[in-house]
Amino acid sequence: MNSTPRAEIGVIGGSGFYSFLDDARTLSIDTPFGAPSDDVVIGEVAGRSVAFLARHGRDHRFPPHQVNYRANLWALRSVGVRQVLAPCAVGGLDPSFVPGTLVVPDQVVDRTRGRAHTVYDEPGAVVHVGFADPYCARGRNAVITAGHGQDDLPVVDSGTLVVINGPRFSSRAESQWHRSAGWSVVGMTGMPEAAIARELAMCFTSLCLVTDSDAGVEGDSGVTHEEVLAVFGTKIEHLKRLVREVITSLPAHEADESASCACRRTLDGLRLPFELP
Repeated sequence: MNSTPRAEIGVIGGSGFYSFLDDARTLSIDTPFGAPSDDVVIGEVAGRSVAFLARHGRDHRFPPHQVNYRANLWALRSVGVRQVLAPCAVGGLDPSFVPGTLVVPDQVVDRTRGRAHTVYDEPGAVVHVGFADPYCARGRNAVITAGHGQDDLPVVDSGTLVVINGPRFSSRAESQWHRSAGWSVVGMTGMPEAAIARELAMCFTSLCLVTDSDAGVEGDSGVTHEEVLAVFGTKIEHLKRLVREVITSLPAHEADESASCACRRTLDGLRLPFELP
Protein backbone atom coordinates (compact mmCIF):
# COMPACT_ATOMS: atom_id res chain seq x y z
CA MET A 1 0.00 0.00 0.00
CA ASN A 2 1.42 3.35 -1.03
CA SER A 3 1.84 5.96 1.68
CA THR A 4 0.18 9.36 1.34
CA PRO A 5 2.60 11.72 -0.44
CA ARG A 6 3.86 14.76 1.44
CA ALA A 7 4.98 18.19 0.28
CA GLU A 8 6.93 21.00 1.89
CA ILE A 9 6.05 23.81 -0.53
CA GLY A 10 2.61 24.70 -1.81
CA VAL A 11 1.54 26.67 -4.88
CA ILE A 12 -1.97 28.12 -5.04
CA GLY A 13 -2.67 29.23 -8.58
CA GLY A 14 -4.73 28.88 -11.69
CA SER A 15 -4.55 27.78 -15.29
CA GLY A 16 -1.07 27.15 -16.59
CA PHE A 17 0.10 25.46 -13.40
CA TYR A 18 -1.91 22.26 -13.87
CA SER A 19 1.03 20.56 -15.62
CA PHE A 20 3.64 22.25 -13.44
CA LEU A 21 4.73 19.17 -11.47
CA ASP A 22 6.70 16.04 -12.34
CA ASP A 23 5.56 12.58 -11.17
CA ALA A 24 2.29 14.07 -9.94
CA ARG A 25 -0.22 12.29 -7.72
CA THR A 26 -3.72 13.57 -6.99
CA LEU A 27 -5.25 13.55 -3.52
CA SER A 28 -8.87 14.18 -2.58
CA ILE A 29 -8.80 15.82 0.85
CA ASP A 30 -11.61 16.70 3.22
CA THR A 31 -11.19 19.31 5.93
CA PRO A 32 -13.14 20.58 8.96
CA PHE A 33 -14.23 23.44 6.70
CA GLY A 34 -15.47 21.31 3.85
CA ALA A 35 -13.81 20.45 0.58
CA PRO A 36 -11.07 22.63 -0.90
CA SER A 37 -11.50 24.20 -4.33
CA ASP A 38 -10.10 21.07 -5.98
CA ASP A 39 -7.94 18.02 -5.40
CA VAL A 40 -4.40 18.62 -4.21
CA VAL A 41 -1.76 17.56 -6.74
CA ILE A 42 1.62 16.56 -5.29
CA GLY A 43 4.76 16.10 -7.34
CA GLU A 44 8.29 17.40 -7.76
CA VAL A 45 9.95 20.54 -9.03
CA ALA A 46 13.73 20.27 -9.35
CA GLY A 47 13.79 17.58 -6.68
CA ARG A 48 11.61 19.51 -4.21
CA SER A 49 8.27 18.10 -3.09
CA VAL A 50 5.52 20.53 -4.09
CA ALA A 51 1.73 20.56 -3.74
CA PHE A 52 -0.45 22.48 -6.19
CA LEU A 53 -4.03 23.58 -5.56
CA ALA A 54 -6.24 25.34 -8.11
CA ARG A 55 -7.61 28.34 -6.22
CA HIS A 56 -10.81 28.59 -8.26
CA GLY A 57 -11.05 24.90 -9.17
CA ARG A 58 -9.81 23.43 -12.43
CA ASP A 59 -12.92 24.58 -14.26
CA HIS A 60 -12.78 27.99 -12.55
CA ARG A 61 -16.15 27.34 -10.94
CA PHE A 62 -15.55 29.36 -7.78
CA PRO A 63 -15.57 33.17 -8.06
CA PRO A 64 -13.27 35.01 -5.63
CA HIS A 65 -15.92 35.59 -2.97
CA GLN A 66 -16.89 31.88 -2.94
CA VAL A 67 -13.43 30.30 -2.73
CA ASN A 68 -13.10 28.14 0.40
CA TYR A 69 -9.86 29.73 1.54
CA ARG A 70 -9.93 27.97 4.91
CA ALA A 71 -10.26 24.52 3.36
CA ASN A 72 -7.57 25.29 0.77
CA LEU A 73 -4.94 26.27 3.33
CA TRP A 74 -5.93 23.48 5.75
CA ALA A 75 -5.65 20.90 2.96
CA LEU A 76 -2.15 22.09 2.07
CA ARG A 77 -1.00 22.06 5.67
CA SER A 78 -2.42 18.56 6.13
CA VAL A 79 0.01 17.20 3.50
CA GLY A 80 3.00 18.90 5.12
CA VAL A 81 3.12 22.27 3.36
CA ARG A 82 4.55 25.10 5.45
CA GLN A 83 5.66 27.51 2.69
CA VAL A 84 3.02 28.81 0.25
CA LEU A 85 3.57 30.69 -3.01
CA ALA A 86 0.41 32.37 -4.29
CA PRO A 87 0.48 33.82 -7.83
CA CYS A 88 -2.53 35.97 -8.70
CA ALA A 89 -3.70 38.46 -11.33
CA VAL A 90 -4.06 42.09 -10.23
CA GLY A 91 -4.78 45.52 -11.61
CA GLY A 92 -2.07 48.16 -11.42
CA LEU A 93 -2.79 51.36 -9.46
CA ASP A 94 0.58 52.90 -10.31
CA PRO A 95 0.79 53.97 -13.98
CA SER A 96 4.39 52.73 -14.10
CA PHE A 97 3.23 49.17 -13.44
CA VAL A 98 2.62 48.14 -17.02
CA PRO A 99 0.90 44.83 -17.78
CA GLY A 100 3.42 42.04 -17.27
CA THR A 101 4.97 43.60 -14.16
CA LEU A 102 5.27 41.33 -11.12
CA VAL A 103 4.70 43.06 -7.78
CA VAL A 104 5.85 41.32 -4.59
CA PRO A 105 3.75 43.10 -1.96
CA ASP A 106 4.88 43.59 1.60
CA GLN A 107 1.53 44.92 2.84
CA VAL A 108 -2.15 44.22 2.30
CA VAL A 109 -5.44 46.07 2.82
CA ASP A 110 -8.57 43.94 3.19
CA ARG A 111 -11.77 45.37 1.69
CA THR A 112 -13.57 42.04 1.38
CA ARG A 113 -16.80 41.18 3.18
CA GLY A 114 -18.94 38.12 3.81
CA ARG A 115 -16.02 35.69 3.60
CA ALA A 116 -14.99 33.26 6.32
CA HIS A 117 -11.96 35.11 7.64
CA THR A 118 -10.68 32.79 10.37
CA VAL A 119 -10.32 29.12 11.24
CA TYR A 120 -10.85 30.01 14.91
CA ASP A 121 -14.54 30.90 14.87
CA GLU A 122 -16.05 28.39 17.31
CA PRO A 123 -17.40 29.69 20.65
CA GLY A 124 -14.53 30.05 23.07
CA ALA A 125 -11.96 29.80 20.29
CA VAL A 126 -10.40 33.24 20.73
CA VAL A 127 -7.03 33.19 18.98
CA HIS A 128 -5.35 36.47 18.04
CA VAL A 129 -2.39 36.20 15.66
CA GLY A 130 0.02 38.94 14.67
CA PHE A 131 -0.37 40.25 11.12
CA ALA A 132 1.65 43.46 11.10
CA ASP A 133 3.87 42.02 8.36
CA PRO A 134 1.49 39.77 6.43
CA TYR A 135 3.97 38.16 4.04
CA CYS A 136 6.91 35.84 4.63
CA ALA A 137 10.24 37.67 4.55
CA ARG A 138 12.08 34.57 3.34
CA GLY A 139 9.57 33.91 0.58
CA ARG A 140 9.56 37.51 -0.60
CA ASN A 141 13.34 37.62 -0.69
CA ALA A 142 13.43 34.39 -2.72
CA VAL A 143 11.02 35.85 -5.31
CA ILE A 144 12.84 39.17 -5.54
CA THR A 145 16.22 37.45 -5.90
CA ALA A 146 14.95 35.05 -8.56
CA GLY A 147 13.34 37.90 -10.48
CA HIS A 148 16.39 40.15 -10.46
CA GLY A 149 17.34 41.15 -13.99
CA GLN A 150 14.44 39.37 -15.71
CA ASP A 151 13.42 41.78 -18.44
CA ASP A 152 10.50 39.60 -19.56
CA LEU A 153 8.95 39.76 -16.08
CA PRO A 154 10.12 42.93 -14.30
CA VAL A 155 9.81 42.61 -10.52
CA VAL A 156 8.76 45.37 -8.12
CA ASP A 157 10.08 44.43 -4.69
CA SER A 158 7.44 46.06 -2.46
CA GLY A 159 3.96 47.49 -2.48
CA THR A 160 0.50 47.28 -0.98
CA LEU A 161 -2.15 44.92 -2.34
CA VAL A 162 -5.73 46.06 -1.73
CA VAL A 163 -8.18 43.17 -1.94
CA ILE A 164 -11.73 43.90 -3.07
CA ASN A 165 -14.63 41.53 -2.82
CA GLY A 166 -15.46 41.08 -6.48
CA PRO A 167 -16.50 39.52 -8.66
CA ARG A 168 -17.03 42.91 -10.30
CA PHE A 169 -14.11 45.21 -11.03
CA SER A 170 -13.70 48.62 -9.35
CA SER A 171 -15.55 51.74 -10.37
CA ARG A 172 -13.37 54.63 -11.48
CA ALA A 173 -14.02 56.42 -8.19
CA GLU A 174 -13.02 53.35 -6.18
CA SER A 175 -9.91 52.91 -8.28
CA GLN A 176 -8.94 56.56 -7.82
CA TRP A 177 -9.54 56.22 -4.08
CA HIS A 178 -7.28 53.18 -3.88
CA ARG A 179 -4.57 54.98 -5.81
CA SER A 180 -4.84 58.16 -3.73
CA ALA A 181 -4.39 56.08 -0.59
CA GLY A 182 -0.98 55.06 -1.91
CA TRP A 183 -1.85 51.43 -2.60
CA SER A 184 -0.05 49.67 -5.44
CA VAL A 185 -2.21 46.92 -6.94
CA VAL A 186 -5.76 45.65 -6.57
CA GLY A 187 -6.95 42.04 -6.59
CA MET A 188 -9.81 39.82 -5.40
CA THR A 189 -8.19 36.72 -3.88
CA GLY A 190 -5.38 37.84 -1.57
CA MET A 191 -7.57 37.94 1.55
CA PRO A 192 -8.42 36.12 3.70
CA GLU A 193 -5.92 33.76 2.03
CA ALA A 194 -2.87 35.41 3.60
CA ALA A 195 -4.48 35.82 7.02
CA ILE A 196 -5.60 32.19 7.21
CA ALA A 197 -2.10 31.05 6.26
CA ARG A 198 -0.80 33.08 9.21
CA GLU A 199 -3.41 31.52 11.52
CA LEU A 200 -2.08 28.12 10.48
CA ALA A 201 1.55 29.20 11.03
CA MET A 202 2.37 28.88 7.34
CA CYS A 203 4.73 31.11 5.40
CA PHE A 204 2.84 32.93 2.64
CA THR A 205 4.16 34.93 -0.32
CA SER A 206 1.96 36.67 -2.87
CA LEU A 207 3.17 37.08 -6.46
CA CYS A 208 0.97 39.73 -8.08
CA LEU A 209 1.06 39.76 -11.87
CA VAL A 210 -0.25 43.05 -13.23
CA THR A 211 -2.63 42.33 -16.11
CA ASP A 212 -4.15 45.79 -16.58
CA SER A 213 -4.25 49.36 -15.38
CA ASP A 214 -7.20 49.68 -13.04
CA ALA A 215 -10.22 51.73 -14.13
CA GLY A 216 -9.30 55.02 -12.49
CA VAL A 217 -5.61 55.06 -13.39
CA GLU A 218 -5.53 55.96 -17.05
CA GLY A 219 -7.26 55.33 -20.37
CA ASP A 220 -10.87 55.59 -21.47
CA SER A 221 -11.93 51.96 -21.16
CA GLY A 222 -12.26 49.88 -18.03
CA VAL A 223 -10.72 46.47 -17.55
CA THR A 224 -12.44 43.34 -18.88
CA HIS A 225 -12.11 39.71 -17.87
CA GLU A 226 -10.93 38.83 -21.36
CA GLU A 227 -8.12 41.39 -21.09
CA VAL A 228 -6.96 39.92 -17.78
CA LEU A 229 -6.89 36.38 -19.18
CA ALA A 230 -5.08 37.45 -22.34
CA VAL A 231 -2.24 39.21 -20.51
CA PHE A 232 -1.93 36.44 -17.93
CA GLY A 233 -1.69 33.93 -20.76
CA THR A 234 1.21 35.76 -22.41
CA LYS A 235 3.20 35.75 -19.14
CA ILE A 236 2.33 32.37 -17.66
CA GLU A 237 5.48 30.60 -18.91
CA HIS A 238 7.68 33.40 -17.54
CA LEU A 239 5.83 33.20 -14.23
CA LYS A 240 6.17 29.42 -14.05
CA ARG A 241 9.90 29.68 -14.71
CA LEU A 242 10.23 32.22 -11.91
CA VAL A 243 8.24 30.07 -9.49
CA ARG A 244 10.49 27.09 -10.29
CA GLU A 245 13.57 29.15 -9.45
CA VAL A 246 11.97 30.32 -6.21
CA ILE A 247 11.11 26.75 -5.21
CA THR A 248 14.69 25.59 -5.70
CA SER A 249 16.02 28.44 -3.55
CA LEU A 250 13.61 28.18 -0.60
CA PRO A 251 15.14 26.65 2.55
CA ALA A 252 14.11 23.13 3.49
CA HIS A 253 12.00 22.40 6.56
CA GLU A 254 14.01 22.98 9.70
CA ALA A 255 14.29 20.05 12.07
CA ASP A 256 14.22 22.57 14.89
CA GLU A 257 11.11 24.70 14.54
CA SER A 258 12.52 27.23 17.03
CA ALA A 259 15.07 28.18 14.38
CA SER A 260 12.49 28.56 11.64
CA CYS A 261 10.91 31.61 10.04
CA ALA A 262 8.85 33.90 12.30
CA CYS A 263 5.70 33.01 10.31
CA ARG A 264 5.88 29.47 11.64
CA ARG A 265 6.29 30.67 15.22
CA THR A 266 3.24 32.93 15.17
CA LEU A 267 1.23 30.52 17.34
CA ASP A 268 3.93 30.10 19.98
CA GLY A 269 2.44 30.57 23.45
CA LEU A 270 -1.16 30.67 22.21
CA ARG A 271 -3.79 28.24 23.43
CA LEU A 272 -5.46 26.64 20.43
CA PRO A 273 -8.97 25.12 20.58
CA PHE A 274 -7.95 22.19 18.38
CA GLU A 275 -4.88 20.45 17.06
CA LEU A 276 -3.57 21.55 13.68
CA PRO A 277 -2.76 18.94 11.04
